[in-house]
Amino acid sequence: MDELTSLSRRERTLMKLTNETLADLPDPISVPNYDRAALSPGIVHIGLGNFHRGHQAWYLHRLMQQGQAHDWAIIGAGVRPGDTVMREKLLAQDCLTTLIELDPSGTSAEVIGSMIDFLPVQEGNQALIAAMSDPGIRIVSLTVTEGGYYRDGRGAFDANHPDIQHDVAHPDRPRTAFGAMIAALRARRDAGRRPFTGQCCDNLQDNGTILRQTVVGLARLSDPDLANWIETEGRFPNAMVDCIVPATGAAELALARNLGIDDAVPVTHENYRQWVIEDAFCDGRPPWEEVGATITNDVHPYESMKIRILNAGHQVLANIGEILGLATISDCMGDPQVAQFFRKVQVDAILPYVDAVPDLTPEAYLALIESRFANPKIHDTTRRVAFDGTSRHPGFVLPVLRDALAAGGDVNGLALVEALWARMCAGVREDGSEIAANDPHWTALVTTAQAARSDPGAWLNQVQFYGDLGAQPTLLGAFAHWLDLIWAKGSRTALDAYLAGRGP
Repeated sequence: MDELTSLSRRERTLMKLTNETLADLPDPISVPNYDRAALSPGIVHIGLGNFHRGHQAWYLHRLMQQGQAHDWAIIGAGVRPGDTVMREKLLAQDCLTTLIELDPSGTSAEVIGSMIDFLPVQEGNQALIAAMSDPGIRIVSLTVTEGGYYRDGRGAFDANHPDIQHDVAHPDRPRTAFGAMIAALRARRDAGRRPFTGQCCDNLQDNGTILRQTVVGLARLSDPDLANWIETEGRFPNAMVDCIVPATGAAELALARNLGIDDAVPVTHENYRQWVIEDAFCDGRPPWEEVGATITNDVHPYESMKIRILNAGHQVLANIGEILGLATISDCMGDPQVAQFFRKVQVDAILPYVDAVPDLTPEAYLALIESRFANPKIHDTTRRVAFDGTSRHPGFVLPVLRDALAAGGDVNGLALVEALWARMCAGVREDGSEIAANDPHWTALVTTAQAARSDPGAWLNQVQFYGDLGAQPTLLGAFAHWLDLIWAKGSRTALDAYLAGRGP
């Protein structure tokens, strides 16, 4: 039993997490050593969920613990009505967050204080626009999910989306985060101020480039001169972010209470973080490299390695996990057949299309990922990882599949991964239990998945996700083979055949 757990069991006084109670928390729990009242904001972060608080906010907190970056504090923001719940919970505890590290060797906890406020969540986003217009805000960062950047099936800016059309018609009362950013950038330009840096922190290849595409593309629809100013003067650095941060539920809330802390929104995380950032900022940045971030002029190899091995790997596991009723990613890795399937797909179908980065080969990174995924203390559900497959498969899996097709490589493993996604989207596990809606397009996916039982091509013909891949005979043949086998004899039979090298 580690010291923190032992102490928390002896000292059962439950402390409401606020500035006033920090000094009363159990000694093993690290708390801010800086004067939070003296912090001033430098960053507005939109989309303030668990990942941001367990990752970017942690890096900033570590700098503050060293006496640095006290003028870079975070103001939280959201543009969805549901963000109001998070705002109320965080403001009630002075925007403090308990981070609980779940390591097989023991549990540790710390309270971070790098966030100091959360803006009102309003229709029209006036408070958000006003905050981003302030010259003291030098970075606007975002975690709005991979599918939140208004891209069409080809990855281009989707100018026809109703949200985008609304913001074009109502630029002073925008609906989207990007419309609010543009309104604030217009105010800064008109006042003779510098733009802020737009920093995407979502799991997207070339994520800064994608953020630039959305912001500039939207601005060009209503104000071409402003779009030109943003494109010339603004900066949108690419970055790779990495830390497994499960959703917070009853178990996580209980864990915080067992440590003696009444935190309404604690965050659990693994004992690993990585942040690789392109050094492209237009108005300064915190010295994140002093607390472990990698600053580079070429993020792409790091992005590619992480997105293809970790994020695509998550999809390799999550769909078969849902079909078989394996509750967590660590459960999937604990299933010998599924773990072998994961490794074979990685080695045969993904690693050939991943380049090494300084001091790390794809093979070594895969070994690291296998260890991280197998951590039994990280209760990362297959449901969470499988959520929004219509963003995650096109973003993580299909680019590798395209590379394999172009190189004449083996596509059997990835075709099986896609067949398992189609099987999962039928909405019923192999034990007969229901898979609850788990995608923004769930109803349409279920209909198409059912149609694909007799016509496998119907699944690949979803051009909004697959583009022209459905017209590739090699992929279609392999996909149809695996989906037919899955429906006829079950997923484990298909895995056995793949592991034995019996493909189409």
